Amino acid sequence: MATDAATRRQHLQRGIRLEYLTIGWNVLEGIVAVASGVVSGSIALVGFGIDSFIETSSGGILLWRLRAEHGGEDAAKVERKALKLVGLSFLLLTAYVAVGSIKSLVAREKPERSLVGIGIATLSILVMPWLARQKRRTAAPLNSTALRADSRQNSLCAYLSIILLGGLVLNALFHWWWADPVAALAMAPLIAREGLEAMSGKSCDDCH
Repeated sequence: MATDAATRRQHLQRGIRLEYLTIGWNVLEGIVAVASGVVSGSIALVGFGIDSFIETSSGGILLWRLRAEHGGEDAAKVERKALKLVGLSFLLLTAYVAVGSIKSLVAREKPERSLVGIGIATLSILVMPWLARQKRRTAAPLNSTALRADSRQNSLCAYLSIILLGGLVLNALFHWWWADPVAALAMAPLIAREGLEAMSGKSCDDCH
């Protein structure tokens, strides 16, 4: 039993390190994305940056959950709270992206090209799948649905990066202004589904 407890503590420590890494990356990504989105007028890029800050809050929630168990608190109790808070962060993002995208389409807001945005989206496509895989590997021995949900945040961020990159490239090459808000709007149902699953206490285990 002592060996099992020591092994679990090792997994908890690994999860804590991953969450610190997630928070650090997302703060940097969010600042760059929002700043470049404001300069270029890209609602998709601003939405992507706000997603990064919401992922930062999700990382903070999981950091609290893992550190609480590591400190001796009841794992099941903090797990349930963490999962619902992660789900709430998904739903908040859904509302922001949907409203912002519809507003941009109605107003026919035309963003400028953003090479910085293209660069940060490309980096995110590389970083986020790796983080998601590492968290899933850590969630399995801990049997943590909340950590799996947080890994879905990272997987979703990779999908959103692909959508965002497509919209930014289409706008840069062909001046298709509508590609940017449409790309942002395409994010909304994906995010909402994840939020509802987390709020109901479930998390998709088939995460690629």
